[in-house]
Amino acid sequence: QVQLVESGGGLVQAGGSLRLSCAASGFTSGDYHMAWFRQAPGKERDFVAGIRWSGGNTNYADSVEGRFTISRDYAKNTMWLDIRSLRPEDTALYFCAAGTDSWMYSREYDYWGQGTQVTVSS
Repeated sequence: QVQLVESGGGLVQAGGSLRLSCAASGFTSGDYHMAWFRQAPGKERDFVAGIRWSGGNTNYADSVEGRFTISRDYAKNTMWLDIRSLRPEDTALYFCAAGTDSWMYSREYDYWGQGTQVTVSS
């Protein structure tokens, strides 16, 4: 059973920084692609950043590249999303996701965490 647990969200002033963490367990191979998605109230769940679990290759949504950094520690089964220069429009519920044949669409991911709330005040 794959389990993903996010943490690190909170209330942050605009311009500040935040690190989100995703603790993963239950992987049976190193072929997973992992990603961060976010969903604001009344909006669809959008791709933020992704990383290949074994290889470390990364990709980002155009809206966040340059401010967000995704990383992982294979040995520690942990993934992070480092966010800087936070903006009010970054306010959303952030989800950790994993899939075996996945890219940037939520339907392609098989496993999801419970989400961690990021709220950015102006």
